[in-house]
Amino acid sequence: MTWRQATREELYDYYAEEFPRYLGDLPEFITATGPKQYAVAFREPHPVRKDEVPDKDFIRRDTWQTDPSGDRTTHEFDDFEDVVEFIRHPARNDPLGRSEFALADPEVLEKPDPRPDAVYYALDHWERPWVLLVDIDAKEIARDRADEMVSAAVDDQDDDALLDAAGILDAAPEGYPYAFEDIDRAIEYGFEVRDIFEDDFDAEETMVVYSGQGVHVYLLDTDPAHRYDEQSREVLNDLLLETYDIPIDPVVTADRRRVARLPYSLHADVCSIVQPIESPAFDVRSATPEVIDE
Repeated sequence: MTWRQATREELYDYYAEEFPRYLGDLPEFITATGPKQYAVAFREPHPVRKDEVPDKDFIRRDTWQTDPSGDRTTHEFDDFEDVVEFIRHPARNDPLGRSEFALADPEVLEKPDPRPDAVYYALDHWERPWVLLVDIDAKEIARDRADEMVSAAVDDQDDDALLDAAGILDAAPEGYPYAFEDIDRAIEYGFEVRDIFEDDFDAEETMVVYSGQGVHVYLLDTDPAHRYDEQSREVLNDLLLETYDIPIDPVVTADRRRVARLPYSLHADVCSIVQPIESPAFDVRSATPEVIDE
C-alpha cells in the first residue's frame, strides 16, 4: 500500500460522485447553518477580486451574516447542497458573491477553477456549545518515537534528520513524516480517549474520526454539565497529557477558532476519506475512495 497526493481530476470526481453519498451520514450538528464557518484549502493560491489583496490558499466563509451586535440576520447557505456546491466550485459559488474580497471568477482568469485540497468546518457553533474535539496526530507520535530511537548526536531541532535517522521516512508510506504503525497507534490512542470520556466523564455521545493522518475524538454530550468552557478544556488537556500520557494537540481542544476536517471529505495528501470509525482495528486501506486509481 502506498500513499500519494490526489490529482485535480480525482478531487473533482470525488466531490461530484462519492461525497454526496455520505451526506446522510454526517453528524447531526454539521448542517448548512450550524457551524459558524466552512473553510476550504487549495493546493495553489487563487486570486481574489481586489487586485491589492494577496492570492488565497485558505478561505473561511461564515454561514450567517450578522448585525453589529453579533446576532444572526441572513444565512449564506439555504441547505447543505449549497455547501456542497461551494466545496465543488469555491470560486464560482463563493458566499461573498461579488465582494471585492471574494475569490476571482475562473472564467476571467488563466488560472483553473480551484479544487478543495481540504474541507473544514468551524468547531464554534450556532446551535450547540462549542464542539469538543481532541486531535491526535501521527506526526507527533512518530517524532516522539524517533526521539527514543535516535542518539543525542542527531540535531533534535531538525525533524527531517531525526526521522531519517530513525528510518521513519523510508518506512511505508515512504516520504511521509510518520509510518503506518504511527497511524495505527494514533487510532489506538483515539479509542483510549473515547473510553476516558465515557468512563471518567460519563459521556453518552462520543465519536472517533479517522482524519487521514491521525484521529479526532469528539465528546458530543449537550447536557449543561458538559458545556466545557475554556478552563475545563485546559483541565481536560492536562488530564490526557499528564495523567494518561496521550499525545494530543492541546491547542485544538482549547481554541474555539479552530476548524476540523469535515467528515467524509477527502484528505488529498494521502487520498483517504475522513470518516467516523468504530474500532481500533480500523484498516486505513479501506478509506481509499473509488475514484482513486491505485
